[in-house]
Amino acid sequence: MPEQELIDAYRTLHSAMQDPARGGEDPADPATVQAMQIALHLPKQDPPKRGDVLTAAAQAVVAVCMDPRAGREGAWRDSLVGWYGRRIRKIARRARGASWDHVQGLPGCTATHGTARARAFIPSAVGDVPHEITKLQIKGTDLPHDGGEVPTAEQILTAPVPTVMINDSLNMSVGKAAAQAGHASMLLAAAMEEDWVLSWVQAGFPLVVHELPEGIFNEVIADRGTIVVQDAGFTEVSPGSVTAAAIRGALV
Repeated sequence: MPEQELIDAYRTLHSAMQDPARGGEDPADPATVQAMQIALHLPKQDPPKRGDVLTAAAQAVVAVCMDPRAGREGAWRDSLVGWYGRRIRKIARRARGASWDHVQGLPGCTATHGTARARAFIPSAVGDVPHEITKLQIKGTDLPHDGGEVPTAEQILTAPVPTVMINDSLNMSVGKAAAQAGHASMLLAAAMEEDWVLSWVQAGFPLVVHELPEGIFNEVIADRGTIVVQDAGFTEVSPGSVTAAAIRGALV
């Protein structure tokens, strides 16, 4: 990867997300509302594991933000800059069969994790979303929880890789949780120092996602090194809800 373009992509993300003056959209006017679309590959037969879907979505979103094309002049960078300057919205949709294949040619990044695949696309006004994407359903993205042992707050805070945490007490759908996982991963990249992020990019964005009960989630986000996501409340949750969080881990 061209390192200077990665550095420029990082600096664009970092500076834009630190700008307190972000805003300037009319939620009622599709021409001003910018959103990143995310396609989740959810086939009817052999559906992926929920945790794998959330991880793939988180990796796909940050991959779009840190793609070398975000570091040079052009449509990719322009779309991200316009989105960074507004409210950071993401919309996750279900894709299966031919509909998944049809969106692969649109500008974006696909991530694969375990049993799951997700593709995040460069943002656009909600009224200008390509037809191949608008055909994908927003609803119908439910998957059961994976089960298994829930890690303790101490285990999460000392994890060897970056970790994204989802507030399970909010009972979010897979689509909503995937969008929040993506938001957490990009905020983590925006908050970390340049060398760390470049190493994370080169390593392929290793991370884990945990859906946590409220008690453990709140214990983790009380740590000063945790990056938190507060939702605007447009869908599923109340405005100001802390939906997700991320920590850097010790891998890179």
